[in-house]
Amino acid sequence: MTPRELAALAAAAGSVTVAVLGDLMLDETWTGEVSRVAPEAPVPLLNLTGMSRRAGGAGNVVENLSALGARVIALGAVGPEEEGTWLARRLTTLPGARGTIVADRRRTTPVKRRMVSDGRQMLRVDQEIAAGLSPEAEAGLLAAALAAVEEADVLLVSDYAKGTLTPGITSAVLAAARRRGIPALVDPKGRDYGRYRGAAMVTPNRKELEAVYGETARDLVAVAALGERLREELAADALLVKLSEEGMLLLEKGRAPHRIRARAREVFDVTGAGDTVLAALGVALGAGMDRPAAAEVANRAAGCAVARVGTAPVHWADLLEGLTAAPEEKLLSRDHLAAVCATLRRAHRRVVFTNGCFDLLHPGHIRLLSEARKLGDFLVVGLNSDASVRKLKGPERPILGERDRAQVLGGLDAVDFVVLFEEETPERLLEVLRPDVLVKGGDYTEATVVGAPLVRSYGGTVALIPLVPGNSTTSMVSRMKGDA
Repeated sequence: MTPRELAALAAAAGSVTVAVLGDLMLDETWTGEVSRVAPEAPVPLLNLTGMSRRAGGAGNVVENLSALGARVIALGAVGPEEEGTWLARRLTTLPGARGTIVADRRRTTPVKRRMVSDGRQMLRVDQEIAAGLSPEAEAGLLAAALAAVEEADVLLVSDYAKGTLTPGITSAVLAAARRRGIPALVDPKGRDYGRYRGAAMVTPNRKELEAVYGETARDLVAVAALGERLREELAADALLVKLSEEGMLLLEKGRAPHRIRARAREVFDVTGAGDTVLAALGVALGAGMDRPAAAEVANRAAGCAVARVGTAPVHWADLLEGLTAAPEEKLLSRDHLAAVCATLRRAHRRVVFTNGCFDLLHPGHIRLLSEARKLGDFLVVGLNSDASVRKLKGPERPILGERDRAQVLGGLDAVDFVVLFEEETPERLLEVLRPDVLVKGGDYTEATVVGAPLVRSYGGTVALIPLVPGNSTTSMVSRMKGDA
């Protein structure tokens, strides 16, 4: 997976409509400090300092999809109490989200309360009463789900065995997705997978796969054998087995098993990682990616999710951070990069922009780019095209063509993306990218920086980086000509 591919997916996410059907839960995190043992019993005493709420279960899938910029149709059921009301309102007012959340008096909204101190979970308290749907609620949810399938690009079914996914709803909705030709992905629960027959892809973890057959799969060969057996029984197009620190194993009909290795990082909390995988898979497949590439995206998203405490959604900016690339992969088109920058801003990432000809890179350029990168999370370099350089520098310039200059810039760790522009100034480029910080060298003043008023008009800032004395491309060219 390259930054260019991931950036393209980030740009396309806003046009993908994902229907999410499943068990909705409320996640509460109670945070505090533990400094002593309770006097009445030998247990830690949590001095409560804060409480936060998030949607859990299928609701966490919706949260992740919203964070990734997709259009989401949330489908599920809650109880009539305050927790259910909060959850329904949350899932239909998230950016890009709408849907049908049925309030069923027969149900109690499942609540999971996690007690956290010093970044570590100490205790979880579950509040739930197992109950199926009333006939009225089932009929209403099924009608809404079938309507959602007609406009969605992909269907995600998130089963937490809380009673929402009745056999009638599950079979009818999966059949509707199959008829319409959209991928239906299921994150399963329990041992009876027969109700998932007709899904395009099922995503069990290793323990869930073992539980289906009551067999142990200690190595990848055994996992592949059990997984392929299950895939055939379900008539699924693919099975994606989640293997925790070993990554994932994708089993597709008629193809050899495809292993996706996990990213090496410290694991803090696996809570909600499966929801993140399902959401990332859904966006990628809905945008037209093939299954191996979509699984790579999901694996990367899972790596980001487990490095956090609790059910925090993953953004495209998280997936792009630290992604290594060949230099040429950093060159994006103007429209593509504009969509990526918008995505980064939604994730509250700071985008830094600088521009220039960068013909024959020298230490002054390296200092400018390195210092600019420190001012934010991502550095975008606007690069004058060959025609633009000739207008500015004369017919003998540039020394290197635009593609070569872009590749040299892309080889620098400080540079995240490169974009070409034909104009003599970058002002039109700044209008579409809207960076948070505009950087130029110390030979400018704010009054002479092209685009400074524009950047300041929407709350951005302008930064000037001191030059390295005696370094310029013009002086380098002159010295080379004198040596010839």
